[in-house]
Amino acid sequence: MPETRTPVTAATLEAFSDAWNRHDIDALMAFMTDDCVFMTAGGPDACGTRHVGAEAVRKAFPGAWVTSPDAQWRNGKHFVQGDFGVSQWTFTGTAPDGSRIESDGVDIFSFRDGKIAVKNVFRKNRPNLPATK
Repeated sequence: MPETRTPVTAATLEAFSDAWNRHDIDALMAFMTDDCVFMTAGGPDACGTRHVGAEAVRKAFPGAWVTSPDAQWRNGKHFVQGDFGVSQWTFTGTAPDGSRIESDGVDIFSFRDGKIAVKNVFRKNRPNLPATK
């Protein structure tokens, strides 16, 4: 008998966002397909930087909180339509020089078999804010 998977919903994307805010790589990877693709907001290519496969994505995801240990994705709004979805958020964190990061962005997702197959990130390019004293 074929296995049926629970479809991805806005609640799924909210739980995925919560895992990002906990910096929980194991939880994040549980949402991803084995052949997942992650395209970063920045990088040398038109798509940012493309990471393909669970192992490469597992190594790439923590980059966000390595450079900004207090990284958070706040004010999330999540939408799903069939095999596609969007999460809208405000990224906040502290840069290594102490300046503050606060910029809006979205993740655009493709789903397959109840999991995230593609996560494509777009974030506003805003200068960092002065460090708080």
